[in-house]
Amino acid sequence: MLSRISRRTVFLASIFATALSFFTLGVTGGRRSEAAAQASYEATLAAIRSEVKSELGKGTRGSTQPAGTAGHLATGDAGRAQIVAEIKEELQSEMGLLPVQLLRDRRASFVELYSYDNLGKTNYGTAGYLGNGYFITVKHAVVVLAEDDDHASGRKITSIKVVYRGKEIPAKVVDVGNADAEVQSGDWAIIRTRELDLPPLHADTEYAYDFASPIFRLGNDYSKGIILGTGYVGQRTPNGLVTCLTDGHPGVSGGGVLDQRGNLVGIPVGRMQGDYRFSFILPLRQEMLRKVPGLHARGTASAVAAVTN
Repeated sequence: MLSRISRRTVFLASIFATALSFFTLGVTGGRRSEAAAQASYEATLAAIRSEVKSELGKGTRGSTQPAGTAGHLATGDAGRAQIVAEIKEELQSEMGLLPVQLLRDRRASFVELYSYDNLGKTNYGTAGYLGNGYFITVKHAVVVLAEDDDHASGRKITSIKVVYRGKEIPAKVVDVGNADAEVQSGDWAIIRTRELDLPPLHADTEYAYDFASPIFRLGNDYSKGIILGTGYVGQRTPNGLVTCLTDGHPGVSGGGVLDQRGNLVGIPVGRMQGDYRFSFILPLRQEMLRKVPGLHARGTASAVAAVTN
């Protein structure tokens, strides 16, 4: 942008506008005053041009310089690599974004989850891989809860499967929370399959959930595969959950909530009734990992170390 022009220049510009107005009125007033008005107009314009040129000349000698916005390609691979690195650093520091490669790696840690019941119904959700064949998900995806509408009708889950490389792999429940209804602090479950070639998530049970902190949500949106969503932390609820400003589409329950380092810090468990823009997050707790070998005692320090190593 151009450097700032002095108030005096702005004042002169207003005189210019006034002079132009009088000149226009002079034209409409009659031919007799036309020559005089034209001369006055040209004299005023010349004075303003001279003043503006002088002010801009002063500005170019100061610290503020006019600058174009055209881009210039750096020569050589090293120059381009430096530009890319600077852009990534700026995005991370100013917008809280994760590196694209890290997001791709974390996406590979989540799978589509399907449960089948004795009534012929199929439910879908998401599960996050913890290693050694263990996954974390929501309880209401793999267990018929006591307050479920279908509980009285004798509904039972007959099989649980996760999708691995396009194929359904059988899974079984090894641990659950104490929830008797959806969207509670005990609405979690650990399921297990055979050991799979998936990158395990780095769990962090000590994430602070500070208000307005950026987070990333990965889940099986509408059973269309694992899709990334971004959002911000809201507030803690009385029942041990955290609200989040991000989409809560069907199927994302049991997926992952990641912090800016890519650590698993929680799981989506539900949404605000009638509004997909607000979700409920269940923060990760050590209790939830008690039956997962090597993960039950992992906190912030070890999680950060796992990401950086």
